[in-house]
Amino acid sequence: MTHLKGAISHHEREIAELRADRDLASEYLKAAIEALDHPDSRPAGLLALRAVAEAYGGLNPVAAEAGMTRESLSGALSPKGNPTLTTLLAVLKTLGLRLTVESEPHATAGM
Repeated sequence: MTHLKGAISHHEREIAELRADRDLASEYLKAAIEALDHPDSRPAGLLALRAVAEAYGGLNPVAAEAGMTRESLSGALSPKGNPTLTTLLAVLKTLGLRLTVESEPHATAGM
């Protein structure tokens, strides 16, 4: 495998872009949270949440905020993870965001 001098990985570029543009990070995070609702998209959504956590403070501060170890947070935000609401809220708080609720466009049950 040939390594290019000065080349950065896709992940490093992703983190840099998210860190440089809070609006992009916010939209990226919205898409990630929507992906969590679909089993086939959940792994990508969890990796996106992890990328945002890395871009804004890193996994150690987010883990501390959530009252968990870095290893536990890393596992929760892995493709097979299952983060708690506390973990999701800690990631959002790191970005200065909060979780909101809105109606599903075609929802009718109970409303």
